[in-house]
This record gives sequence, C-alpha cells and structure tokens, in this order.
Amino acid sequence: MLSASARLLRLLSLLAARPAWTCAELADRMAVTDRTVRRDIARLRELGYTVDSDAGPWGGYRLRAGARVPPLILDDEEALAVAVGLREAALGGALGGDQAALSALLKLRQVLPPRIAERLADWDDALVRLPWSEEPQLRPGMLLELAAACRRGERARLSYCDGEGRSTVRDVDPYRLVHTGRRWYFVARDVSRGWRTFRADRVERLQPTGQPVQISDPPDPGQLVSHNTANGPYPLSATVRLPVPMDRALRLVPATVGTHRPDGPHATLVDIGGPDPDGLARFLLGLGTPLRVISPDAVREALARRVRELAAENT
Repeated sequence: MLSASARLLRLLSLLAARPAWTCAELADRMAVTDRTVRRDIARLRELGYTVDSDAGPWGGYRLRAGARVPPLILDDEEALAVAVGLREAALGGALGGDQAALSALLKLRQVLPPRIAERLADWDDALVRLPWSEEPQLRPGMLLELAAACRRGERARLSYCDGEGRSTVRDVDPYRLVHTGRRWYFVARDVSRGWRTFRADRVERLQPTGQPVQISDPPDPGQLVSHNTANGPYPLSATVRLPVPMDRALRLVPATVGTHRPDGPHATLVDIGGPDPDGLARFLLGLGTPLRVISPDAVREALARRVRELAAENT
C-alpha cells in the first residue's frame, strides 16, 4: 500500500494528466476507497492546489490554476525540457529576468534524478552557441556552478584569468551574480583584497573548500559592478551632472559606462571613466544633451575647448 505522501503525488499526477476525473475513477486507479480520495483531495487543497469539484453522479474533480505556484510533478522529458529552457533564458535574457531564471534552474537541478542530470550535462557538452559579437562566451555549466557557490555560503578557491592573460588563484567568499545585459559578473569577497567583481567568462575553476562563511554588511552588488566596469579600467574619472531624472540618465549613459546617483528629483550625478580629458570630452559631447562637468577641471576645460572649436567651424 502506498504511503500518504506517495499517494498524494500519485493523485496529483493523475489530476494533471487529463481535464477531469470522477471520484470512482480516481479510487479505482489508486486502489483506495472513495473516502480516501476525498480526504486526499482536501489535503491537496491545503497544500495550495486548486482542485474544483462538481456534485452529482457525473461530477468529478478538476485541477486548475490557483493564486500561487504549488509544487509541480514532472516526468523525465518534461523536467529536462524545463531545465534546458531555463538555462537558455538565463544565458540569453529571453525572459528579461535572468536572475529569476537562474534561481529556478538551480532549484530544479538540485532535485533532478541522476539520469536526467546526466542528460542535461550531455546537452551542455554538445551545445555550440554562436556568439552575437566577438565577446568571449561563458563556458557551459559555469553560470550554474557560480550560482550554486553563492547559495552554499562557503569559501571557495577561484582560478581566474584577467584581461592581460595572467592566471591567479585566490580564496573568495561568493556572494552574487550580476548580469549587465552584455556580460555576467561574479561578485565575491577576496579574502586578501576585499570585495571584487570577476567576469564570469574568465573564471577557469571554482572549487569549494567546505569552510562556512558569514557575510555581514555586503556592498550593493549591482552598484559595485557598475562602478568597477565604468571606472575600473580607466586612469581618469569625471563627475557630470545631467539635468534629467535617473531613468533618463541611465538611457543616456548605461550602468556599464557610468555610476549614477540622484541629485534631487530632476537631476542625476554620473561618474564616468575615460583614457584622458580629451577622450572624456568627446564622449560627453556625443551625448547630445545639456550637462555640467563637476570635476575634474581638466575635463571641463577640454569640453569647453571642443565646444569652441565646433562653434568656430560653423561660423
């Protein structure tokens, strides 16, 4: 005889298999009494499943959508299809919410039977993704590995190759993954250097150490990635004031190019990195919008010089 839990799973699978069942049909398929079926239906409703019932000799039970998502029962092919779809959504941003897709994929993969997990791994090995640009592509499976490290809450040994091709090994405390719309970044606390951002496509290996860690007072991961990508690679940084709200400022200067903070309800301060004053002046002029350079003086002077040159050419 099936246990109560196994019986509920069997009942749920039957209800999901076709539009409606009579009580007698369910009792026959499950080899139980009508009373047991009615009791199990009540238990499913307590767990959050919306099961409708019709009275009378020809009435029965129907499973329909409810107010929240209850646990789902998937067969092997369905589970594999969902895992593949979630992986594509996480990598491609098809759903607009990469973090949600990645979180759902991580939860699903943790409970997949080994036979399905092996098929998913085979799919990863066989996948060839044509890049949209010349950007390096993320190794299959690495995104999920990094997400799992963030959830485990334990120190890991990171093997990383930087932009100059130098490989390093360091101990890190994983925290979050951030997607900029172009790349994935791994945010972690470097044990010897503090908070750092790492391009996920440059991570060569991440090995758990088994040492649990507690992260207190972490930085805002999105702000950290925005600041490091916008200012980190450049020797010079300028602060400008755009007379537009934050949402419009982000459309003018993406978060991967500048670090934004509101200056009242109708203006935004943006920190932007560049190679030199003249290069920053050219970029600011190309925005095609009124702005004021707060600092440094060298960028303000370079921008004024550019404006004078343009005015002279058009007189």
